[in-house]
Amino acid sequence: MANVAEQVVEMLVEAGIKRIYAVTGDSLNEINDAVRRNGKVDWIHVRNEEVGAFAAGAEAQLNGLACCAGSSGPGHVHLINGLYDAHRSGASVLAIASTIPTGEFGTNFFQETNTTKLFDDCSCYNELATTPVQLPRMLQQALQHAVQKKGVAVIGLPGDVTAMDAVESPASMGSFPSVMVMKPSDSDLQKFAELIRTHKKIAIFCGIGCKDAHDEVVALAEKIKAPIGYSFRGKMHIQHHNPFEVGMTGLLGLPSAYHAMHECDLLLLLGTDFPYANFIPKHCKIVQVDIKPEVIGRRAKVTLGLGGKIEDTLKDLLPLLEVKQDADFLNEQLEFHEKVKKAIRVYVDSPGEKELIHPEFVSAVINELADEDTIFTVDTGMSCVWGARYLYATGKREMLGSWNHGSMANAMPQAIGAALACPGRQVIALCGDGGLSMLLGDLATIVQYKLPVKLIVFNNRSLGMVKLEMEVAGLPDWQTDMANTDFAAVAEAIGIKGFSAHEPGEVREAIGKALATDGPALVNILTDPNALAMPPKTDFTQMKGFATSMTKMMFNGKVDEVIAIIKSNFKHIAEVI
Repeated sequence: MANVAEQVVEMLVEAGIKRIYAVTGDSLNEINDAVRRNGKVDWIHVRNEEVGAFAAGAEAQLNGLACCAGSSGPGHVHLINGLYDAHRSGASVLAIASTIPTGEFGTNFFQETNTTKLFDDCSCYNELATTPVQLPRMLQQALQHAVQKKGVAVIGLPGDVTAMDAVESPASMGSFPSVMVMKPSDSDLQKFAELIRTHKKIAIFCGIGCKDAHDEVVALAEKIKAPIGYSFRGKMHIQHHNPFEVGMTGLLGLPSAYHAMHECDLLLLLGTDFPYANFIPKHCKIVQVDIKPEVIGRRAKVTLGLGGKIEDTLKDLLPLLEVKQDADFLNEQLEFHEKVKKAIRVYVDSPGEKELIHPEFVSAVINELADEDTIFTVDTGMSCVWGARYLYATGKREMLGSWNHGSMANAMPQAIGAALACPGRQVIALCGDGGLSMLLGDLATIVQYKLPVKLIVFNNRSLGMVKLEMEVAGLPDWQTDMANTDFAAVAEAIGIKGFSAHEPGEVREAIGKALATDGPALVNILTDPNALAMPPKTDFTQMKGFATSMTKMMFNGKVDEVIAIIKSNFKHIAEVI
């Protein structure tokens, strides 16, 4: 008779899971051995369970369902950050948290943790199986919750239980993904259509909920003459083949999207739970449509809230609308967007100096050389900014980041998951030097599994986003500087082909050689630490804070540093002033 560990692996195979990201040991050893004997699931030996959770989250976002595991105590705790990210990103991840023997529960045993308390805030299902009878039904429910609720499901599984004889379950063994049509009622759609009919200046703002609704959104914009803005998560799904797009808004966005949203008299929020309420206008009427009705109205004063998938909702809405003839508002916003696009080219056309390379220029080169179907991963911080503004959608590209959790160090682990989930596709990670340093050990995982990921390190020798946060708050940046690490040399020592760019003229060649490398490659680029990422709307308080911090730095004898910041950003500062 099969033991519980073998039963677990069989159920994972039935559910379509291809691999488990984990560090094996003690309470996980029976599961590990069952994977070895089964042969249909791969065990991916990461160096840190956090990396495993990030990788599983990336795989789930690309392919639908993924699995990671952590053993007793520290293994559980290491999982937490990556699982928070996956759960907040709506990634269907099963996490197996193997625990100490059941007979030791409640005795403060070595490496004891309470899994149900530990994972409660980052899961949609979280149970501990203490008998073979419980396990199969709990695991089936965990799989169902992960798939249907789009989140993390955790199964606590004591090591001694995994070695026991399995008990046949009276319940199903797999999960049941389903495709549902979800749309508002006919009367609510009529209200939606009436609001559109009675307003002249309409703007659309799209989030990740529009992932499968590109054509419907563009058709709506064409019919009602509305500009389309989007969130960072929505960018790759909405920007491409879209003559009505005006870019992103938010902390990483462009003035054109902000302008369109604040000049309209009716704003349509489609599939977005955009967290920054201060970027949403307060003077206009707002319609919000979301597949999760519970999030409607928590960021803005909504006039009409509708529950439904965006593609299903718009398919039924479009026949109710008449074609609007007045395109003045749309044309004004498109013209403004063209001016903004020309303005942000300024740092691309002026690539910087030795070891002060403009990161905008680097991102533009990556965008130009990358494949049409590249999967990009971007670290939180300045790498996110440059990816948001200079990487462009094609309809086939994907971009992964720590969208809602905002964790450092996500890009490299997510690239591992992306490369395993989508073999044959180019995977490029835009890494900050701070982020890559945090989980540097898993470069060895890339080498071990021969993953052809390309890591582009924006080495600005600082925590760039934190530096900016402190400056706009009126504080001189302190403890944000980092040692100048030669990441190319580190990569070579681990077994990854390393390249460096110290001069702007070396960037294109270094990135080109890395992308042409048969296997993993890393490019260490010495970027300007004083490059600023100013938001699309800079208020007086922020500018006053920036000026105050510059003054404090001057009084503290850092005149040279102040001048360097002004020189690096003279064009941008001139614009906001």
